[in-house]
Amino acid sequence: MSVILVTGSYDHEIRFWEAWSGICSRTIARSGESGQVNRLAISPDKRLLAAAIHKKVNVYEIASSSSTPVITFEGHTSNVTSVSFHSQGKWLVTGSEDGTIKIWDLRNTHLHRNYNNEASVNDVCVHPNQGELISCDQAGRIKQWDLSENICTHELTPAGDVPIRSVTLASDGSCLVAGNNKGKCYVWKINEEGMGLPRFQAVTKFQAHNKYLTRCLLSPDVKYLATCSADTTVKIWSISSNYEFKLEKVLQGHQRWVWDCAFSADSAYLVTASSDHTARLWEMSSGETVRQYNGHHKAAVCCALHDGAG
Repeated sequence: MSVILVTGSYDHEIRFWEAWSGICSRTIARSGESGQVNRLAISPDKRLLAAAIHKKVNVYEIASSSSTPVITFEGHTSNVTSVSFHSQGKWLVTGSEDGTIKIWDLRNTHLHRNYNNEASVNDVCVHPNQGELISCDQAGRIKQWDLSENICTHELTPAGDVPIRSVTLASDGSCLVAGNNKGKCYVWKINEEGMGLPRFQAVTKFQAHNKYLTRCLLSPDVKYLATCSADTTVKIWSISSNYEFKLEKVLQGHQRWVWDCAFSADSAYLVTASSDHTARLWEMSSGETVRQYNGHHKAAVCCALHDGAG
């Protein structure tokens, strides 16, 4: 099973790594083109890498050695902060500081849909049912957008106007976790429509970090939550059946802010990217670093991992 591990940096480079040896196997240098790499996403079939680079999104072929993108999506007027593939790999979803969420057609490179969120968008994820998007923004709001009806159907504001930095959805659609700028996490159970219960039922909240939270991410098996922070650590929280979050491990080793993380398909490993210029591979069971990836010349701010079935 091939492992695709990619990092992006303020040095403008995108690097592919051999996960176990730690060797950089390919660099997309993007010479003569400005703009830092903000977010990365790998398509479900492992064919494409989408990179949010300043206001645009470049899509590269993973199997090719070319540094030229096969598609470039332009239309956002400010930093693109999030990028994700729809499950069939036909659409790309982006969120931006320009206050919009856009859906792009990968087959004809057209803008398929545009949602106006007004406030700067910090993160967007696609619901496992593939029919909804969940976004969070600088105004402290979390919204659910219906892809069939083209509207915002739900809105949550757990902490007033404190900006929500990151949102993550359980792979089975059971819960939503959001992290804010003050290091606090909020958790909702997601109920099926038509059950007579609220779609998003608040179940708990907890202080994950005392400093800025940069990313929260649920593991594929929905047993753990990883939170990344300006405090240089990543914390691993176990999740009980009644949504109690217990701190299991503190992953220590990065020297500066940790910006992003990605789980392996079996939830046994976690990759992280940090301002200390490195990325690390952690073993979840021991909480230890098993590999470090050195090569970026500036902060590594985003990472993507796909080691599941293509």
